[in-house]
Amino acid sequence: QVQLVESGGGKVQAGGSLRLSCAASGGTFNTYTMGWFRQAPGKEREFVAHIAGTGGTHYADSAKGRFTISRDNAKNTVHLQMNSLKPEDTAVYYCAVGVTSYNYWGQGTQVTVSS
Repeated sequence: QVQLVESGGGKVQAGGSLRLSCAASGGTFNTYTMGWFRQAPGKEREFVAHIAGTGGTHYADSAKGRFTISRDNAKNTVHLQMNSLKPEDTAVYYCAVGVTSYNYWGQGTQVTVSS
């Protein structure tokens, strides 16, 4: 059974940094796309970034220049380095993996950025 477990969330002041991690188990994910999404209170879940099995990356405009996604295929993990955080980055961040669509989702980790 595939399981995704996020970690690294927390509270930080504006301008600070956090590094989220997601550990996947129950399969081999080298060829899967691994992504990060977030959902703020009262808003729909939105895409943040993804990294393909080839290593290609794509970012939401809100994340470009501030966030960096990376993966470690040997450890089935994906990371999201978040710098220059803003209060509007406050949300629950979810890890997701899939091939043509995101089939598996984690439970989420809370990120709170104070001004």
